[in-house]
Amino acid sequence: MAKERSIPAPLTNPETEPFWAAAKEGKFLIRACTACGKAHWYPRAVCPHCMSEKTEWREASGRGTIYSVSVMKRAPEVYAVAYVTLDEGPTMMTNIVECDFDKVAIGDKVAVTWRPTKDDGPPYPQFKPA
Repeated sequence: MAKERSIPAPLTNPETEPFWAAAKEGKFLIRACTACGKAHWYPRAVCPHCMSEKTEWREASGRGTIYSVSVMKRAPEVYAVAYVTLDEGPTMMTNIVECDFDKVAIGDKVAVTWRPTKDDGPPYPQFKPA
């Protein structure tokens, strides 16, 4: 297992501030459209499915399934990059952490975990085996 490294605090803006504020409380939010009913990632005000501006923040389960994964073993520290399909529907790019990199696989169930950021910034979401 790779050692944990602190990353720079994310840059926030008015559109993403609710996400990062919730992250500080350990809550994982996604945007969802009240017009078509679909959730989407990355968080943005306009629905990418129907182009409606009727979107809202919703607390997500923080659970999902690995859709695709690549384990980088030639890097100075081994790490895994993956697409995770959230239980709510959207697919997001992330890292898989706290796992056996030789066993992580497509179809594995995962859950959000929070990584600290520098300068007391909000934590950053990554996923670990569920």
